[in-house]
Amino acid sequence: MIAFLAPSALSLSRLAVLVHLLAIPSTSSFWFANIKRQGKIPYGNSNTSYNIFRNVKDYGAIGDGVTDDTIAINNAISDGNRCGLGCDSSTTSPAIVYFPAGTYAVSTPIIMYYMTQMVGDPTHMPTLLALPNFQGIGVLDADRYLPYGINWYTNQNNFYRQVRNFVIDITRVDLGYAHGIHWQVAQATSLQNIVFNMRTDGQDDGTNKQEGIFMDNGSGGLLEDLVFNGGGICAFFGNQQFTTRNLTFNNCATAVFQNWGWVWAYKSFTFNNCQIGIDITQGGSVVTAGSVILQDSVFNNVQTGILTTFSTNSTPVSGGTTVVDNVDFTGASVAIAFPNGTTILPGGSHVQSWVQGRVYSAFYAQEQVGNLTCYLPQANSARIQQTVGPPPKPLALLTANGTIVERGKPQYEDVELSAFISVKDHNAKGDGVTDDTAAIQAIFDNAQPGQIIYFDHGAYVISSTVNVPKDIKIQGEIWPMIMALGSSPAFSDPNNPQPVFRIGQPGDVGTIEITELVFETLGPAPGAILTEWNLAGTTPGAAAMWDTHWRIGGSAGTNLQSDRCTKAPGVIHGANSTCIGAFLLLHVAQTGSVLMANNWGWVADHELDLQDHDQIDIYNGRGALIESEGGGVWMYGTSFEHSMLYNYQIANAKNVYMGVIQSETAYMQNNPNALTPSTPSSSFSDPDFGWCSPVVYTCPKTWGLRIYNSTYIFNYGAGLYSFFNNYDQGCLLTESCQEFMVSVEESEAVYLYALSTKAATTMLSIDEVAIVPESENEDSFCQTVAIFEYP
Repeated sequence: MIAFLAPSALSLSRLAVLVHLLAIPSTSSFWFANIKRQGKIPYGNSNTSYNIFRNVKDYGAIGDGVTDDTIAINNAISDGNRCGLGCDSSTTSPAIVYFPAGTYAVSTPIIMYYMTQMVGDPTHMPTLLALPNFQGIGVLDADRYLPYGINWYTNQNNFYRQVRNFVIDITRVDLGYAHGIHWQVAQATSLQNIVFNMRTDGQDDGTNKQEGIFMDNGSGGLLEDLVFNGGGICAFFGNQQFTTRNLTFNNCATAVFQNWGWVWAYKSFTFNNCQIGIDITQGGSVVTAGSVILQDSVFNNVQTGILTTFSTNSTPVSGGTTVVDNVDFTGASVAIAFPNGTTILPGGSHVQSWVQGRVYSAFYAQEQVGNLTCYLPQANSARIQQTVGPPPKPLALLTANGTIVERGKPQYEDVELSAFISVKDHNAKGDGVTDDTAAIQAIFDNAQPGQIIYFDHGAYVISSTVNVPKDIKIQGEIWPMIMALGSSPAFSDPNNPQPVFRIGQPGDVGTIEITELVFETLGPAPGAILTEWNLAGTTPGAAAMWDTHWRIGGSAGTNLQSDRCTKAPGVIHGANSTCIGAFLLLHVAQTGSVLMANNWGWVADHELDLQDHDQIDIYNGRGALIESEGGGVWMYGTSFEHSMLYNYQIANAKNVYMGVIQSETAYMQNNPNALTPSTPSSSFSDPDFGWCSPVVYTCPKTWGLRIYNSTYIFNYGAGLYSFFNNYDQGCLLTESCQEFMVSVEESEAVYLYALSTKAATTMLSIDEVAIVPESENEDSFCQTVAIFEYP
């Protein structure tokens, strides 16, 4: 029993603390807080007492809103000799840092170590409260700065991080430069379900410098389901490429300031009572923002929707490329304007499609070649800043409201703990050695409706195809690894490739949700298709996967590391047979339909775990192959990098939506070129590069995106990069590291928006004819096209 005292007998601050503590539930119903933790690190960590899961209260955090919890929280994160200062990267010390309900006061930044997930209780979201004396770059810091601008981690290498389910409050800090999160990250990272509370005073005179997110560098990533209240700049963004979805801005001076970037997608944004929605004026007439897409968004009581400096004489010619798609400016006084107040597009209306940048409209035309009359692809092009006709989006990709289908990552807040079935409780070992194929298949075969199959952290060796049934859910514990055993006959024959995980059988219709798995190979597996997706959802987006990745080599346990596969650019060579990866990372087959978000298919270009961190050569056949025949594919924030034949291929498909996609050409090419060791297979519609000129040594190289025999293909944002020719970056000086990047073949109804490529002489070809040259489309770093349409 608690005795309540009169205020005169208790200080008001202590009374507030007492009231606050009484409001905090003593226990949580959230399964995440209560599930048995039996995940183990399978490779590279000999510390048997290492804790993957840590509750900050077990390290002394109080969460009363008064006590300074900074040290306790940082101790919870750093415990166990983790990858911090001087480490750069590691997959062998993952940590889940859990925050029960409460208000955790901090006076200096919470430092996130490599491969850390920070998770709050979503049923009673904890608050991270910056005390009035707070000093530092942000309440959360994902890449700590040292003197002279040096970071703990290389920003493009800052992988595998999550923050979700928090309120971050900086309202007690003065109006100087205070940030909620310093988010300098790369692939396989996400922010989700976070509320940023900032001050609203000082907005009119510009003295309010508070920012919810400060992002100055990196190569990401996905942000979703965020709310920003107040602030001078709610989101300060600068990164190579990013997908951001379902963000709400309330009472911001400037909601989004795009400091720089190569390609950004803003999907389903809501702007309420803001002075400026999106500001892309950095650099003035020399624009630093490469390209921006704003889609399915709405402005309410906003003075200016978008500020831009793109004009007839702005440079580079494609800098500041902007695509507006299905945006409601009814509540904006001005939709788009120059900084001097000149209106470009008035507010007060719903805009279906508006574009600034270079556009290409392709077609076939009759030409006389000698005595022959031929029909060859051509394109009209122009540099515009105007309303344009919207693309013909198929109903299969849309909601009833006409927006593109989307879904946030589920967290199962309302699901009872008893619904979770641990694979380690049912004979799977996950030790990186034992063959777990039969155990996992038995678990799937016996799964009941409503159950969630839980993969405790570990490495699960698979020697033959595992059939994943429909109407099932799978949840991983901080990216457990599904390891295709390369020495198994099932995965060793590239002439008879077999799936490792087969999702549904051909023709199946149902539901499935997969969250937080990593697919790898244990040694070379040239006959492995890591994931084959046959299932179609009962409704759009009902078959989906989030934060699920493919990683080939470069990490502990794979036997494809720098001690065996170090690059050798000084010697002309073929493919080292001990360093071959898989046949194919992801195959969405003919009957498959899937919604994907924050998925990374990485063929390692460098070592993550061994001390040298050297660049390495891994020869993986193919990245993502999409052959869905029309049920709908939605890809948000995906990246496939460094495969040999292609990174993305859309073949014999229909109704595909891609948000920002990102790829890099394999660094060792053309030593060997794309055809070594992968022999093109007609069964998989592989490119054969037969039309490459023998005198052009930068062809054949990895296709960033190939669209073959397909219709109704929509891409909103692409960053397709070629940085090397046999590890030499001299080709960047002439933007000629490879000959071609995007191929459209025997297809129609192809609509590509904000297409950015790097160092490809021809950005895009149609049926083997060069159509879009890089020389016409210079951007801040890449080359960018606002629209390519081939109706």
